[in-house]
Amino acid sequence: MTDDGATAAMRYKEIIALSRGSAENLRAWELARAEALEGEIEAAQTAIEAATEREARAAERATRWWKMALHNIQGLPWLDPGDEPRPVPTARAAYLERYLQEVKPSYQELVQAVLGLGWRAKRAAAKRGEQPPPA
Repeated sequence: MTDDGATAAMRYKEIIALSRGSAENLRAWELARAEALEGEIEAAQTAIEAATEREARAAERATRWWKMALHNIQGLPWLDPGDEPRPVPTARAAYLERYLQEVKPSYQELVQAVLGLGWRAKRAAAKRGEQPPPA
């Protein structure tokens, strides 16, 4: 019976040691995971701040292009400029620079079209007795 008792006691101590080791391993893993999650949260917050800043810069650029376009068509009262540009919820953030690069050629086309209509706008303004738009 002493051999069985010693064997059972040793087995019990072995099981307790394994459970302590498992608990310590689990605790170490949980601490490492918590630290990793904190890093991911911080990185996500940094990405959100950068995206918010990019969005503000893009909105400012779009507003600037819009105001320049309005300035170019101010002598064309028959042309309704429509509403101010608004963000498009389905636009992809990865294509922001591509979207912004598409604005410049479109704006230049508008300027050329307005310049092509310049004589008409001047004539219409002269009939109304207004100052003609600058060419």
